[in-house]
Amino acid sequence: MDPVRSVRAAVRRFLREEAPAPYVQSGVLFVAVSGGADSLALADATAHVGHRMSMTVRALVVDHGLQEGSAQVAATAAEQSLRAGVDEAEVLTVTVSGRGGPEAAARSARYAALRSALPESPSLVLLGHTQDDQAETVLLGLGRGSGPRSIAGMRPLDPPWARPLLGVPRSVTNAACAELGIVPWIDPHNSESRFTRVRLRTEVLPLLEDVLAGGVAPALARTAAQLREDGDALDEMGADLHSRALTCEALEIAVLETAPAPVRRRALRRWLLGAGVPELTDAHLRAVDALISRWRGQGGVWLPGNFEARRSRGKLSVDAGEPTTRGD
Repeated sequence: MDPVRSVRAAVRRFLREEAPAPYVQSGVLFVAVSGGADSLALADATAHVGHRMSMTVRALVVDHGLQEGSAQVAATAAEQSLRAGVDEAEVLTVTVSGRGGPEAAARSARYAALRSALPESPSLVLLGHTQDDQAETVLLGLGRGSGPRSIAGMRPLDPPWARPLLGVPRSVTNAACAELGIVPWIDPHNSESRFTRVRLRTEVLPLLEDVLAGGVAPALARTAAQLREDGDALDEMGADLHSRALTCEALEIAVLETAPAPVRRRALRRWLLGAGVPELTDAHLRAVDALISRWRGQGGVWLPGNFEARRSRGKLSVDAGEPTTRGD
């Protein structure tokens, strides 16, 4: 199959087989366009497939303002999207600030801008992440010891975000643009080795491809898919455990302590997030889990957002305020 047809087939398959009916029935699709090859190939495919499904297709272009001439880059991306067949194109200007370095701050600003541009009705924003992006995400998770959620990579569907190209190599989106006569923008940041993803893309993955005789990116993507399936099953078990253990916003220790640790920590995660605890890490969850699995009368566990989890009278509770010195 030629590159253009391959990208269009991926979008068609996603919309027909994976997208929930309410999002398709809304009659509108949004596609995030950066001006790069992945997003422009996706814009063409979304317009082609969407129009055949009687849907309006709108492109959203985010101008991060981080590079000189970024406004012109965004305007060009919007024009190229219209030439690719989308019905409307809008440029969203953001201010990038916050914690986590420039990459994380830009990502947060971008997703916030995209979300704010959506109507209240069910809507999907199609993102141009490819199989290569998925491989990079899995490697980052492995290298940082981020746990199964990170190694499982990006989800194809996480409303309002949709990633129909996770099975499509970056080489195919590049070739699709060439076939369509589209000249994509090449982000100069993509050649700067100070960014971790750039070094993964230009140094680590090529080396792995050489050492392992090819097929690394699709293999990593398959690993991510398998882990997502396992994780989803464990999440369901954790949700069931949470519902059985929950009593008046506290958790019954007797219900939790007999469950397998991975299931129990998922129940704890659900409970803590529901209580409003932000920025939970694996270390936080394991510390709270120790109040069940390694109970020695220790004090409560201090958590982000000025919360404390503590054990008392056979129950776990979480409250905002100063941490206590010991349990009872």
